[in-house]
Order: sequence, then C-alpha cells, then structure tokens
Amino acid sequence: MTVKLGVVMDPISEITVYKDSTLAMLLAAQARDWQLEYMELRDLFFRDGVCHARMRPLAVRDDRQDWFDLGAPETRPLSELDVVLMRKDPPFDMEYVYATYLLERAEEHGVLVINKPQSLRDANEKMYTAWFPQCCPPTLVTREISRLYAFLAEEKSIIVKPLDGMGGASIFRVNEGEANTNVIFETMTWHERRYIMAQRFLAEIRDGDKRILLIDGEPLAYALARVPAEGDARGNLAAGATGVGVELTDRDRWIAAEVGPVVRRKGLLFVGLDVIGDYLTEINVTSPTCIRELDAIYGLDIAAQLMDVIEARLRR
Repeated sequence: MTVKLGVVMDPISEITVYKDSTLAMLLAAQARDWQLEYMELRDLFFRDGVCHARMRPLAVRDDRQDWFDLGAPETRPLSELDVVLMRKDPPFDMEYVYATYLLERAEEHGVLVINKPQSLRDANEKMYTAWFPQCCPPTLVTREISRLYAFLAEEKSIIVKPLDGMGGASIFRVNEGEANTNVIFETMTWHERRYIMAQRFLAEIRDGDKRILLIDGEPLAYALARVPAEGDARGNLAAGATGVGVELTDRDRWIAAEVGPVVRRKGLLFVGLDVIGDYLTEINVTSPTCIRELDAIYGLDIAAQLMDVIEARLRR
C-alpha cells in the first residue's frame, strides 16, 4: 500500500535521536516504503477554505550523528497526503489551537490526522482526567488561592501544576505549613488570573510515574516507570527521572479499560496515560513519548504497531 505521510513536529534537527518517539514513527513508516513529508507549525496556512503547507520530502535514519535529510520545499494542499501525524510538543497555547483548526480543514478533505484535531482541543492533558474521576486522586482545578489552601489543609501535601505545560515544568510539591506556600500559589495562578491543577501528593512516586501507552485504545503490556531523581518529586525524563520497564498491574489495566474505549471513540489513536501508584494523573494526547525506551527494554516495535492501525484505518 502506497501511503503519503506528513508529520508536523518541532525542528527535527533538535531532537534527541535515541529517545524520540516521533522519529520512531517515521522510521516505521519509511520501513513500509511510505513517502514522508516534513512540516513545522509555521509551514501550515489556510487559503479560501483549504489547508496548505510548505512540505519537504524527508528521509530518516537511526543514526545519532546523521538522522535525516530534507528535500526542496514545495507548497501543496494538505489533502494531497493520506495521513498527517500531529506531533508538535506543548505548550498547548492558542497557536497550537489555531493549528488544529487548520488540520481539521485537511481532515474534512479526507486526510487522516493523528491525533484527531478536535479531540486534541477537547482533551487537555491535565483537565481531561476530570472525565475519569473514578481513576484519579483527589484533584482540584481553581484560580482561587483560598481554595488551594483549603485543599492543602485536607491533603497535607499536594502537587500543583499548570494546565498547559509538559516535561515537569513548573510543577511544585507543597506541604502544609511551608513558608513559601503563598508565593507558589500567587505565582502559579498569576495572582488568581489563571487556573491551575492541584492533586494529592502520592508517595508512590518513589516507585515511578508510569507511562502506559494506548494504541487505538488498547494498552501495551508494559509501561515505563519514570523514577524521580534523588530529592525531586517529578517523574519526568526531561526533569532527570530514570526510566524503568514494568509490567502492567491489574489496576493499570483497569484504568486503561476505563479510558481506552473513550479515547478510541474520540479518534485519539496514540495516547499516554500517566499513573502513579493506583491513580491516573494525566492523559497525554499531543505528543506522547516513551516508544524508544520501551522498545529497547522489551524488544518491541511499538511504532510498527501504530502504523498497522493507521494502515487499517486507511483501508476502510
């Protein structure tokens, strides 16, 4: 099957080759002789109801020193492609939202966009957990400092984080009675002008923040537990955590069974669930990672599984 696949991503020249999940996807697509086209957010534009893009033919290699070649740019309607991977990293700001509108126009002209643009807008990676309260720890979303203090008084130790970040940026653990609590709350809420999320601090973070990958709603058998660095409470590889492979527990599978059918219906084909202990803390839909790490530990080819799903969708 001849497939024209485009990718919208951050600059490919700046990726970390050995752990980049987008590169894994591109390698898997290229292995099937699919045609690859490269785009960054700035390359997308809209004219008279049609989404266009400045595309560059792309060839990729699993080589840490020399991993890609780009051809000459050519501006064409996105509808000339069969599938587009939207792999732009957060922040999930208005520029990201505008890009999803552009991609939605391409979708309406027959392009399979992964993940579905409307669902990218609907499923904020922090807030979307609110649709699954049975899976989550006690959680508060507010911009009022008094409510944060009341929540802290109940829980004694909490995590506060912005709703639009990634990679562990601006995540704070706050314990009751800390002298800097008010400063943290003021800074995080921009003096009560911005919503933030607060969750019960889960001591199980010492065993890692597990990333469970779902492909078309189905979980892989293994997760990557991201164990925080000494003295840190953040289970993010970008913040210095160490990745350890683990098998899914019964609770993990239950959480995946609760979330999986819903994200499948929403056209979210590749999703990362973050689970600490027994609790779901985030649902990653923009550019979930950990493919390369799990492949290396367990001898998997996760991106190939994703390409199987994409190919099946294109044959419908």
